[in-house]
Amino acid sequence: MKQKRMFWLLAAAMTLVSMLAACAAPAAAPAAAPTTAAAAEAPAADAAPDPFVEEAIKIATDATAPYTTWDGPTTGPKAQEGKFVVVVAGDLNNGGIVGVNKGIEEAVAVIGWKVQTIDGKGNLAGQTAAFEQAIALKPDGIILNGADAVSLSGPIKAADAAGIKVVGWHVGGGQLSDPPVFANIVSDPIATSKIAAKYVIAQTNGKANVVIFTDSTYQIAVDKARAMEEEIKACKTCKVLEFVDTPLAETSTRMGPLITNLKQKYGDEMNWLMGINDLYFDFGSPALKAIGVAPEGPPLSVSAGDGSESAYARIRDGQYQAATIPEPLNLHGWLAIDEMNRALAGEKPSGYALHIYLVTKDNITADGGPNNVFDPDNGYRDEYKKIWGK
Repeated sequence: MKQKRMFWLLAAAMTLVSMLAACAAPAAAPAAAPTTAAAAEAPAADAAPDPFVEEAIKIATDATAPYTTWDGPTTGPKAQEGKFVVVVAGDLNNGGIVGVNKGIEEAVAVIGWKVQTIDGKGNLAGQTAAFEQAIALKPDGIILNGADAVSLSGPIKAADAAGIKVVGWHVGGGQLSDPPVFANIVSDPIATSKIAAKYVIAQTNGKANVVIFTDSTYQIAVDKARAMEEEIKACKTCKVLEFVDTPLAETSTRMGPLITNLKQKYGDEMNWLMGINDLYFDFGSPALKAIGVAPEGPPLSVSAGDGSESAYARIRDGQYQAATIPEPLNLHGWLAIDEMNRALAGEKPSGYALHIYLVTKDNITADGGPNNVFDPDNGYRDEYKKIWGK
């Protein structure tokens, strides 16, 4: 299952998000000032504040703000009655896709539709067959959940020709007109990466010395890592010590030796590890423990994407990982049904996207954190019920 989470990258690549698309943040949470011995280096008392670092602190602080109010759509069409939708799931072994599916099923029960899910089995052949099967069922709409729309261009165009509306979740890089997808629910992967880097800069008062992990199997993974690298290099007192390309599929065997070698090479100078996915730290954290690194580091780690249960646990327990950037999977399921309802009513998409949310130990008790998920406490269920007249 852990290896399956690499899909997040593909999902981001079709964005996949983004990952995908940030709205203005609600009221700010407590400032993201340095709090760990491993990460924090206070500036000299007589040193003038660095505007770049000050900006990083503000951006990181805003990203940790809890969701206490609804900032999404408040108007839209009433529920279209008696509709049938089919979900073509890219891979039902993937936790992200399953999370969105649960949200879809929850929302469908409220709006009063019928839904059927077909598993694409994690490969193009399976996804193509699933989409063609979905068309044969003659639904009112198809939700493509976590599969590449461009690769499925033929079936999507066939659905469009048959009058079947298509809504996507992480199906491409932004909104798509070719193939015709009414709305693609996505988070911005580059913005996500930049916020992760801002957080590290803020936590170190501009003294970040980082190693960045990525996987060149996926272009979006490289793009995300380069965005982190660019942000760190823009900090004049920070360093990118190393840019490590290692496959997500091989983290279980590669991270142990990598962590050992990096620690031997850089020692305590290496104060942060940055990854494009939490999976690196599923295996990197035990490796740090094995070589005698304290849970509070150095180094500490941050992930610019995923928000896995194991990452939540490490952050909550103060075990090597300080932050992650998750996605609101259940809410995205509700959003997919709302966008489909708008499509079936002949209206425009809402285009709603949440601001990027950074989970740390300071805010992990909010917005679904006790359940190891990002489920915003902004009343989204009641808001969609109002819109639909339910």
